[in-house]
Amino acid sequence: MTIAGSDSGGGAGLQADIKTITLLGAYAATAVTAVTVQDTRGVAAIHPVPPEIVAAQVRAVLADIGADAVKIGMLGDAATIGAVADALEGFAGPVVLDPVMVAKGGAPLLAPEAVAALASRLLPMAAVVTPNAPELEVLAGAEVADEADLVLAAQELLAAGARAVLAKGGHLEGAEVADWLVTRDGARRFTSPRILTRHTHGTGCTLASALATGLAQGRPLAEAVVLARSFVAEAIAHAPGLGAGHGPLGHNWRLVPA
Repeated sequence: MTIAGSDSGGGAGLQADIKTITLLGAYAATAVTAVTVQDTRGVAAIHPVPPEIVAAQVRAVLADIGADAVKIGMLGDAATIGAVADALEGFAGPVVLDPVMVAKGGAPLLAPEAVAALASRLLPMAAVVTPNAPELEVLAGAEVADEADLVLAAQELLAAGARAVLAKGGHLEGAEVADWLVTRDGARRFTSPRILTRHTHGTGCTLASALATGLAQGRPLAEAVVLARSFVAEAIAHAPGLGAGHGPLGHNWRLVPA
C-alpha cells in the first residue's frame, strides 16, 4: 500500500507509485493524503485530505486486503503524520518512508513544523528511510556537501531511531550518482552513471515504491535497493519527453519492445 499525494500530471506521487508497483509485479492499494494541481512546471495548488479520512483509508485497506509492505510519501502536516502513525500501529510488515519535503519544481510539500513529528512518529516505524541530500540536511540538522556528509547525516538518523537509511546522492555533483545504504551493520555504496536530462520528475517516489515492492516480495534490503535503483535508471533512460519542465519517467519501459 502506498500512502501519498495525487499528482495530476501523473509523474510522481500515487500515480508513480501505482505504475511502479504494478510493473514490478505487485498489487497497489492506496491512501490519498492530498490532491495536488501540478504539471511538469510545478505545483499550483494543494488540497489536503482530512487526516481522519487518510487514517480511515489506511485502516480499511489493512483490515480487508492487507499489505506486505507500506510506502509513505507526501504527508503535508503534523496532523496527517500523527493520523498515519496511529493507523499503522500494529502493522508488522516493512514500512518505507520517503520524507517528501519539496517538489521537483521547488514547491514545499511538508510544513516546517511537521518535521519534528515525522522524526518522532514515523522514523522509528520505518524499515528504511529514503531521504535525498536536502532532506537529510533538514532531518539531521547538518550540511550535506559530499558523500562523506551524506553518510554522516544518515548515521545521525540511525541515532535518532531509524533502522536503515538509503541516503540518495542525486543532488551532489559528479559524473555518477552514488547512494549509500547505511545500517547499524555498516554502510554500502551503490553507484550508476548520471543521466543528464530534465526528465526526472517522480524519481524519489518511484525509487521508494520500487524498494517497498522488493521488500514486499521478500527480497533482502540490499537486493531490494539494487532492484529499485535499476528500475529508476531505466525509467529515466526511457522518459517519454513530456512537458515543458521536469518531465515524468518512462515507468512502462519494461513493456516497450527492445
